[in-house]
Amino acid sequence: MQINWFTVIAQLFNFILLVWLMKRFLYAPILAAIDEREKKIKAQLNDAKDQKAEAKKEQDEFSAKNADFDQHKKALMDAAIAETQTERQKLLDAARTDAETLRTKQARALEEMQASLQTDIAKKTQQAVFSITQKALVDLASVSLESQSVAVFIERLRHLKADEKQAFVDAFQADKKPVQIKSAFALSASQQTDVKAALTKLLGASADGAFTTDPALISGISLMANGYKLAWSVADYLTSLEKSISVPKSVAPKKESDTKKHAVN
Repeated sequence: MQINWFTVIAQLFNFILLVWLMKRFLYAPILAAIDEREKKIKAQLNDAKDQKAEAKKEQDEFSAKNADFDQHKKALMDAAIAETQTERQKLLDAARTDAETLRTKQARALEEMQASLQTDIAKKTQQAVFSITQKALVDLASVSLESQSVAVFIERLRHLKADEKQAFVDAFQADKKPVQIKSAFALSASQQTDVKAALTKLLGASADGAFTTDPALISGISLMANGYKLAWSVADYLTSLEKSISVPKSVAPKKESDTKKHAVN
């Protein structure tokens, strides 16, 4: 078989031309497009990697900030709880102290109220007893009892203490007016004579006496010279007893108007 070199050369030229044309107009654009695509993909991958790194960085920063926030929040909560507990304890202590103070005040007020009530009851009881006793003595008083009272009074004048006797004598000497002699009942002539005799012996000199009656004496008799008084009666016993029982130490006894009174015991 004879080879047609012209045909071979023409086909080879056509093939080479086809390859060049394909490379020039087909492969080159495709390869360029592929390269461009690869570059874009690589750029996108790099961007994605950078974004991922940036996102990781931001996530780490957010996690750190979140951890700091949680720690700060926990510290604030602990401080708030501690402060609340302290304030709660203060309020409880203050409430306990106020309650104890109030309880003490109430107990003291109750004690004072009870003491005041007991004092009032005792005072009213004493007043009632002494009032009944005084009324009974007034009802029982008689001339015979009064006579005995005069005798007792004269006997006690004879046994006066020296200072009491001197005080009465000094009061009489300073004035020398008639001695005021009072009794619950009018004294008989003999009783008046006996009283004057006892008075003369007491003063060491004769003295005039003005006799008057005073039912308030209740079985008793009194002598008064220049404001100084010597007296003895059942009422005086009751008054002394009532004062010693019912009058508190802090309450001063009522003063009589410039009249010095001495009960003859």
